[in-house]
Amino acid sequence: MKRNSLSSFYVSLWLLFTAMLLQAVESAKGKYAYVLFNELFEDYSNALRPVEDTDKVLNVTLQITLSQIKDMDERNQILTAYLWIRQSWYDAYLKWDKDKYDGLDSIRIPSNLVWRPDIVLYNKADDDFSEPVNTNVVLRYDGKITWDAPAITKSSCVVDVSYFPFDSQQCNLTFGSWTYNGNQVDIINSLDSGDLSDFVEDVEWEIHGMPAVKNVITYGCCSEPYPDVTFTLILKRKSSFYIFNLLLPCILISFLAPLGFYLPADSGEKVSLGVTVLLALTVFQLMVAEIMPPSENVPLIGKYYIATMTMITASTALTIIIMNVHHCGSEAKPVPQWARVVILDYMSKIFFVYDVGENCTSPQREKEQEHKLEGGDMCQRGDKEVRSCLSNGNDDSDLKEKLNGNFNKSCGVHGENVRENVNCCSCYRMLIKNIEYIANCVRDHKANRAKGIEWKKVAKVMDRFFMWIFFIMVFFMSVLIIGKAA
Repeated sequence: MKRNSLSSFYVSLWLLFTAMLLQAVESAKGKYAYVLFNELFEDYSNALRPVEDTDKVLNVTLQITLSQIKDMDERNQILTAYLWIRQSWYDAYLKWDKDKYDGLDSIRIPSNLVWRPDIVLYNKADDDFSEPVNTNVVLRYDGKITWDAPAITKSSCVVDVSYFPFDSQQCNLTFGSWTYNGNQVDIINSLDSGDLSDFVEDVEWEIHGMPAVKNVITYGCCSEPYPDVTFTLILKRKSSFYIFNLLLPCILISFLAPLGFYLPADSGEKVSLGVTVLLALTVFQLMVAEIMPPSENVPLIGKYYIATMTMITASTALTIIIMNVHHCGSEAKPVPQWARVVILDYMSKIFFVYDVGENCTSPQREKEQEHKLEGGDMCQRGDKEVRSCLSNGNDDSDLKEKLNGNFNKSCGVHGENVRENVNCCSCYRMLIKNIEYIANCVRDHKANRAKGIEWKKVAKVMDRFFMWIFFIMVFFMSVLIIGKAA
């Protein structure tokens, strides 16, 4: 028991000694860092370029890490991004021997105490020209300074909306020194592209790369070259939101336009349906116009809206023309022969259009029944016999005998009543003339009514023809715009 207690006591002493030693080391390092800071910045100035030879070029290594895309304003053509900007360079006046300072190899100091390159975003589109975030820099014993600073940048981006919502955009982020030329400060990109390892996935855009290219440009104001590094952000729009909220409703609405030709002309809703669909598409067109920039490039979905609206306008105009044909009436001219052959004979069979008022399932059976009823009418038979009797060239005696014979057969009239019936011959003649007049009027009325029915059938065939034409047009337009998404 005594041995175990002694061993635990020695272990506790050893741990206590180690902790005190580490604390002493830390305090020693803190003391050396304070001394080092005072010695380094005693005669240091952050206003001048930190090179021993003024003709020597100072190399600045630039690395950009894309963290998040905060906004893409297509109308104002501004990209708002959250970046981590890392710059590193060597300061010739901030070096020390780490052995003299107990192995202290790096310190962290405020960035405004050291010289910093004035690297800015050339295509900045923000009204705020404030200073970069004043974060600390890491200063190493060999003079290397590393400055990591976060930044929310607003850069101008040329937006091409020709294929919206299936478009891809390329936005440039150009970084360069504002006052130092290439003979004083040279910019070197540490990687061939921007760092996307810490990128937060965006709900609207997909990132397909961020290549970096160094450019050396000589501007018209100065003869010295000015280097810069351009990061090209390649974006691909996620179109699901726009498909379900802008494109799919338009496709469904556009399929209603050909159905206006299927509505009966007497319903009075054919034109109102076309106007309602046209107004609905106008609302969607205005929604797209509010998002897109006012440029000459019309987006793909805008072209689809315009084409659909043009088609609906044409269908409404054709509906008005066809309704005029439907309501021609009996006063119109007869249907031309070519229309009778082409429309009534051939096209009506192709589009399964029957006579107005006919049953689509059994039109021929109703015709046969109507023909039987007309053939079995006893009144029409008697009318034909009387007319054939009157049209004969015999004298009144023959007429009297025929009338007497007919009356004797039909009514059983005997000899003493024959004279009275013969005397009524003139009355029958006047009655038959009146019947012929009424029959002619009915015949003319049926002819005029048949003429109106033929014009109604022509209008119905034209309705079916244009209905299928516009259905095909809407289908191919929808397939064409959906094919752009593939």
